[in-house]
Amino acid sequence: MEYKIGKGARCAVIGHGSWATAIVGVLAANEAQVGWYVRNPEVLEQLLAEGRNPRYLSDVEFDRGRIAPSDDLDAVVRGADILVLACPSAYLKSFLEPLTEPLAGKFVISAIKGIVPGDYQTVVEYLHDRYGLSYGQLGLVTGPSHAEEVSRGRLSYLTVVCTDPDNARLIGEKFATPYIRLSYSTDLYGIEYAAILKNIYALSVGIAVGLGYGDNFLAVLIANGAREMTRFLEQSYPAERDTQASAYLGDLLVTCYSVYSRNRRLGLLIGRGFTVKSALSEMTMVAEGYFAADCIRHINARHGVEMPIAEMVYDVLYRGASARRRMKELTTKLI
Repeated sequence: MEYKIGKGARCAVIGHGSWATAIVGVLAANEAQVGWYVRNPEVLEQLLAEGRNPRYLSDVEFDRGRIAPSDDLDAVVRGADILVLACPSAYLKSFLEPLTEPLAGKFVISAIKGIVPGDYQTVVEYLHDRYGLSYGQLGLVTGPSHAEEVSRGRLSYLTVVCTDPDNARLIGEKFATPYIRLSYSTDLYGIEYAAILKNIYALSVGIAVGLGYGDNFLAVLIANGAREMTRFLEQSYPAERDTQASAYLGDLLVTCYSVYSRNRRLGLLIGRGFTVKSALSEMTMVAEGYFAADCIRHINARHGVEMPIAEMVYDVLYRGASARRRMKELTTKLI
């Protein structure tokens, strides 16, 4: 089904975490007003009163005339043509649960780098099946872009992914700022799965660091993670794609080494001896790799791709395997 975004399309963001807050800041630089669904009462109150999100990126101050925060999901959706989903994938269903307004006439962008737990689907796949949206009205905004740096205006590179390049360009105009460079792709499947897989590999890197492995090994581990990701994409959905591009490899690298990476942080705690349960309780934000490890293993049962790193992470997270023992075993399988 062909879907064309209109020139004057209005935008709204769903979610109130750090990435949602950073995205609203970017859009508000280009749009007269950005709709914003905020279901947390404390956050909503502060945004309306002071133009700040007290829980995430609290140093970011919004022009209150350019944002329209609301806890009425139907009203936010009704007032927008383009919806940007920026909540954790584990909470996507609960965020959308109050919705009665139809999505049929909307263009929906996922800025979520995670998989829908229990449904074993990417966000785009879930929206297609649950809400009957065509792939022509679904897109991604992704890339190596931690919210903390985007919100501070540090140079970042985003990739807009749509089946229609014209739609991608119109969306790109809304994200264009002096500190954001844009690229475009039509690889909805490959880029969304790459953004999910990189969280698993970042977890493995964190585990390795926590166990005391050095930079030499980490380079090998990440290189093998990149190869494993490419192998999964090529065998599960062959297409013309360059997995060395920033939306694939760049996103993997920044998630593996950045101090802002919550997935690396979760792995680090586990490598240092925390139980999985206690490590998760230490996290102040959702580590998407925890859910991705289970979902990717389930999905890969259909494809049979060799994924030793993803298997190691799954065994540690869900089977209670020793991180030290499983990492040592993994070292014999890397090249």
